[in-house]
Amino acid sequence: MKEEFKPYIPADRVEKEITFSSVFLGILLAVLFGAANAYLGLRVGMTISASIPAAVMSMGVYRVLKRFIKRNTILESNMVQTVGSAGESLAAGAIFTMPALFLWAKEGVIEQPGMITIAAIALCGGVLGVLFMVPLRKALIVKEHGILPYPEGTACAEVILAGEQGGASASTVFAGMGLAAVFKFVVDGLKVIPGIVTAPIKALKTEFSTQVYPALIGVGYICGPKIASYMLAGGLIGWFVMIPAIITFGGDTILYPGTDTIANMYAAGGASAIWSSYIRYIGAGAVAAGGIISLIKSMPMIVTTFVDAVKGLKDGGKGTGLRTDKDMDMRINLVGILLVTVVIWLLPQIPVTFLGAVIIVIFGFFFGAVSSRMVGLVGSSNNPVSGMAIATLLIATIALKATGDTGAHGMLGAISIGSVICIIAAMAGDTSQDLKTGYILGATPVKQQIGELIGSVVSAFAIGGVLVLLDKAYGFGTEALPAAQATLMKMIVEGVMDSNLPWSLVFIGVFIAVVIEILGISVLPVAIGLYLPLELSTTIMIGGIIRWFIDKKNKNKEENNDASSGILFCSGMIAGEGLVGILLAILTVAKVAEKVDLSGSLNTGVIGGLVLLAVMIFCVVKFALPKKEK
Repeated sequence: MKEEFKPYIPADRVEKEITFSSVFLGILLAVLFGAANAYLGLRVGMTISASIPAAVMSMGVYRVLKRFIKRNTILESNMVQTVGSAGESLAAGAIFTMPALFLWAKEGVIEQPGMITIAAIALCGGVLGVLFMVPLRKALIVKEHGILPYPEGTACAEVILAGEQGGASASTVFAGMGLAAVFKFVVDGLKVIPGIVTAPIKALKTEFSTQVYPALIGVGYICGPKIASYMLAGGLIGWFVMIPAIITFGGDTILYPGTDTIANMYAAGGASAIWSSYIRYIGAGAVAAGGIISLIKSMPMIVTTFVDAVKGLKDGGKGTGLRTDKDMDMRINLVGILLVTVVIWLLPQIPVTFLGAVIIVIFGFFFGAVSSRMVGLVGSSNNPVSGMAIATLLIATIALKATGDTGAHGMLGAISIGSVICIIAAMAGDTSQDLKTGYILGATPVKQQIGELIGSVVSAFAIGGVLVLLDKAYGFGTEALPAAQATLMKMIVEGVMDSNLPWSLVFIGVFIAVVIEILGISVLPVAIGLYLPLELSTTIMIGGIIRWFIDKKNKNKEENNDASSGILFCSGMIAGEGLVGILLAILTVAKVAEKVDLSGSLNTGVIGGLVLLAVMIFCVVKFALPKKEK
């Protein structure tokens, strides 16, 4: 007989959860981490889970303000991270798709999207993602306890418990934020150190490059050496195999979609011109195939989850009557889903009939269930949200084209539908991790679900402003903000609608992904490395190497988990760089940025870049190394 789980706070004990301070701090962190993660995702094509740093920062802030705030409970700290992590997840779903709208606006295809448009689409997806997770909680969190590990949710509970018992992890996160903020400001604010260090390799007609940014090292450390090496492998295939091959054999050939000879393109723009015209299409095919392969492999799990979710609807949220088993009333839940369905139907930005809106909701529940179980097994970082978005976009675009809805109107509809479902999947995954944390700590599920809704609403309006600001300051699709995932989504929709994709290049990428899958290697990291510029993968690999070194040094393997000081420091670095990126965007729009630009009078060149990179590596190693016992 399975032993009944006992949470940290017993079910018969009532403690403060939703308070002014917990909600206010949660909203603040939701906006901050949402903005930081949006910036990171648009630059790197990857996002991180903010639950752990949000929990740590909440404890740190409560300690700083202990003179003004009565002693907080452990469940208040949990509520802060519940509300705060919602911003990161909603941002992750939004930046994968919605920048495509800004790219089309620059091309004159559609009108420039405003904050309200972005917020309305994000709000629909965010609210539905939370509501869909309500009937799934008992099936996935309670019944599967001990089977589905929910790594981030479990680690977050450990961090909060450590804080309750006197842990001092918050200073590590703040140190990472502060140092990364300084590094970022020196590189992109003062501009006295180059952001990219490049070494041409003439023998291979290519180049080797790395970026000098702390967030990338942080991403590599958090992902670990295996995932980082897969990304680097993809980059090496593109820059050290394909680009030299295209230049060597292309010569005076004009190869579609290029408009000039390969030789002229290389002479004018170097290896980067070849990557832009050809390799990114091959990478797009690999990413699309990798996402769909991940989805296909998950089909047995998908069916099981869907059946369990339907069974869970019979309960109505009443459960056993215990405080720790009380979900949102299912009648309220269903009314909320119906209202959002009507909003999707009436939103002019999503041109669908009521039946179409219902189909979006059904697909959303389906992918929300998939996402909730996937993060339970492999964590949020490996959740194939982009694969779900690609599958949705393909189906939506083909369906719209078949009904005669083509051109700008059809493309706008396809991206909007994809955005809603992508955000649903991201939010459902985050909600399930947070509910797992609450289950371990003894939180009240219905209060956490309300907290998730608060975070979703606030973050939806914040992300609209963040995307408009970043586009105005840097421009999506530029070197500063490649918006890799959104550019891929745009490419897919245009290719289906206009039938003008260079399909030969796309299918080369597809079969590269198939070969990688046959070899038993994780497809998506390799595909992302092939799709993104090499300088991103090399810096991420540096972080992975540091993690490998720390793991070797750390003799006590139990300390080597998501609550380690290295993970917390790198999470802080990612947040710090992202927030300074937003600050610099504000200064750029306000035309203040050029006043602090010292690049004209002081530029340290490659040497400065290498020195700063070495300093970053030293800082990460310093904080991540296990402390010697006195």
